Amino acid sequence: MTYSVQLYSVRDAIDADLPGTIARLAKIGYTQVEPYNFAARADDLAAAFAEHGITAPTAHAPLLSADQDEIFAAATKLGIGTVIDPYLPAEHWQDADTIRDTAARLNAAAKKGAEHGIRVGYHNHDWELSSRIEGTTALEFFASLLDPEVVLEVDTYWAAVGGEDPAALLTRLGDRVVAIHIKDGPVNQDKQAQLPAGQGEIGIWRVLAAAKSLEVGVVEFDDYAGDIFDGVAASLAYLEAGAPSADAQASVEAGSAEAVR
Repeated sequence: MTYSVQLYSVRDAIDADLPGTIARLAKIGYTQVEPYNFAARADDLAAAFAEHGITAPTAHAPLLSADQDEIFAAATKLGIGTVIDPYLPAEHWQDADTIRDTAARLNAAAKKGAEHGIRVGYHNHDWELSSRIEGTTALEFFASLLDPEVVLEVDTYWAAVGGEDPAALLTRLGDRVVAIHIKDGPVNQDKQAQLPAGQGEIGIWRVLAAAKSLEVGVVEFDDYAGDIFDGVAASLAYLEAGAPSADAQASVEAGSAEAVR
């Protein structure tokens, strides 16, 4: 299992000093990152990655609202294998016809990506889970419409906020899920209340165990009340320490399942 960090977590530091931020993440111990808005700064990212031995197996880009050729060219420059559309607002997930249109557009993007040797995916927030379409979550309805080569990156925290047990959701989505966002906290909308992995109500190890085709786990904070570098360092340390004992894990899993009910 390899762990990455979403650069959006350290966005303020990136804006102030991109090379210094990548250097600091490398010093913490990260060897992989997940860039965002990478087409606009591909040269700077490429230089920083090369200097510090960083790779980017996945990245976020607005595939459904920006220049796909520019995005895929930048991804090729950075060695990114999977480009993930990170966000469509809640109004796009309230009816079947709109979701069908979104799926068709992402399937088309995946065909274009394949011409560049790049895989395409989608990343959820909470509203894709809280919205119900034809008896299932909007995300699962969406997944049923995607071509086989299109993948998902499940944000397990927002899945829980949306009312789903993230481990059960991952089990249902199966091999479609190749990446997850790992974050923790009180399972609510307060982004500043998010916590390093293992310090909140998400059963991190139960979630990881449920993602059977996982290629990379991506540490992320939407926001953080403390020092963000301390937060991403604490998450990595917890993950690299490995799963707790069976008895301790069973206790954590029981409490986490209750927390998301």
